Amino acid sequence: YCVEFRTESLSPHCALETRPFARWMRYLREGHTVCVACQPPALSAATQRCSGDGHNADGDKILHWEAIGNSQCQGTWKKIRQLDHCSCPLVHSFIFT
Repeated sequence: YCVEFRTESLSPHCALETRPFARWMRYLREGHTVCVACQPPALSAATQRCSGDGHNADGDKILHWEAIGNSQCQGTWKKIRQLDHCSCPLVHSFIFT
């Protein structure tokens, strides 16, 4: 499944990322909607959910995220909705790990 979030805040370290495999962090912006896919191995076999997916979080709850590969690139987001299939453009799509 996929969860849409609205980015509320992010650290300035995201924009400073220059390593080729991590340049995607420079495209994160406050107020943008991103899609995050819940896939194995992050998908728990027992619960069929990904940790941090905002399950039971209403639209006003602030949730925290951190980018893999740069722990200084972090921020907050709010859950918009959960979808069976992701529909965001690739540049705005991420995967729970």
